[in-house]
Amino acid sequence: MQIGKHNGINTALETFLATPLDELLEDGKATAPLALFRQVVTTVPAYRAFLRDHGIDPESIKSKADFQRLPLITKKNYLKLHSMDSLCRNGDLNGCDMIAVSSGSTGQPTFWPRTVADEFAVAVRFEQIFHDTFYAEQRRTLAVVCFPMGNWVGGMYTASCCRWLACKGYKITLAAPGNQPSEILRVVRELGPNFDQVVLLGYPPFLKGVIDQGIAEEIDWSSLNVRMVFAGEVFSEEWRSLVAHRISSTEPSLDFASLYGTADAGVLGNETPLSIRIRQYLARHPDAARQLFGESRLPTLVQYDPKHRYFETEGGTLIFSADGGVPLVRYHIADSGGILAYEEVLHFLGGFGFDPRVGLERGVRPLPFVYVFGRADFTVSFYGANVYPENVSIGLEQPGIAEWVSGKFVLQVREDADRNLELHVMVEMAPGQAADESRRVAASESIRAQLVRLNSEFANYVPTKAQLPQVELRPSGDPEYFPVGIKHRYTRR
Repeated sequence: MQIGKHNGINTALETFLATPLDELLEDGKATAPLALFRQVVTTVPAYRAFLRDHGIDPESIKSKADFQRLPLITKKNYLKLHSMDSLCRNGDLNGCDMIAVSSGSTGQPTFWPRTVADEFAVAVRFEQIFHDTFYAEQRRTLAVVCFPMGNWVGGMYTASCCRWLACKGYKITLAAPGNQPSEILRVVRELGPNFDQVVLLGYPPFLKGVIDQGIAEEIDWSSLNVRMVFAGEVFSEEWRSLVAHRISSTEPSLDFASLYGTADAGVLGNETPLSIRIRQYLARHPDAARQLFGESRLPTLVQYDPKHRYFETEGGTLIFSADGGVPLVRYHIADSGGILAYEEVLHFLGGFGFDPRVGLERGVRPLPFVYVFGRADFTVSFYGANVYPENVSIGLEQPGIAEWVSGKFVLQVREDADRNLELHVMVEMAPGQAADESRRVAASESIRAQLVRLNSEFANYVPTKAQLPQVELRPSGDPEYFPVGIKHRYTRR
């Protein structure tokens, strides 16, 4: 028996359960990444070999500037080249007690060993949401996990963290039907009325589909006080407002939260009432958003705890360092985005006369922000313009269209018979809705209008006659483009 392993887990659990959230998040100051580096060099054989292969003497890394010279690690140059044992502390996979699997959205799925102790840092992110946003220490809460269950990271991780919160004293009861809409609706219908609020946790387009199906089955969402926790995808504020309307939410900043999560290191950051209010303001003021983020599209904006996740940027993409079953030092996750200091964001917004803190009772914590556009390779290039799925989403979220589409689509660039480029968008219909030519034309015109409005490259690079996308409407669950139960990808090459 590995007594040390269990003692470490017990200590982490006792600290999590005994420490109030305010103390866990009391300062927001970053922990020096050098301590993690030294621990990893000492205990992880694969990382020592990685540094040796790159000609790096670990003893030469003595300052933050030295740390920033360390080579970036990726799945290709590190994880795929070393045995799973050697990637773990002390070269021993047995030090971990669970294996998670990445979504495989950019290639082959990857296995990620982890320990129970890894979950406690992530559970704090859930605690932020359930305390600061949902008041779950006061309200009887049914938490319904709608992520796929099994080896895939989302479902099991979320269920575990919700149970740790219940152990800490939050009034949370967990149900885990997974991504089965009929079972989710059965749980909600039969159990929901026994609670003060129902929290649905899952991927954004999937949960919207659950809400829409519930409406078709005459579930009164307004009577259930629904809250929602998302992960995995960037969505627009128009989309949030649409879903809020369908569940009768009048204050989305207190009824919604999105997680910036990854199988690589669990949850890296989370939306807060403060970050949501900021994003709502920037959605209404695209010029301000462009000044802050340097892009015409709106990223996910979350706050993070720098004591557990150390972020850097390089070439407009994010790098992080974090402890875990497989410790990661300067890991290049290939997400496009950046980091902003708390004071920097408030000063910037103050220049526009906006203070997002006004009126908020909870959720105002001096934590830094990270913004995420998504994977850097999830765009398509059309006449030299980068076309982002986020821009297309807004076209499908307009009144008169949002009512009959699911929100899922696939964006592609194809050649016609004369080798001219065409922008194609395969659009999934909502359950029970039928396609016709008038709807196809309406979707195409709406997507073009939003691309021209939001994407200056598209408006200026793409010839007017080529700006109208070729839209094809596909039935709900179409096996070629929208197979049920598989994480959706919005672009194809």
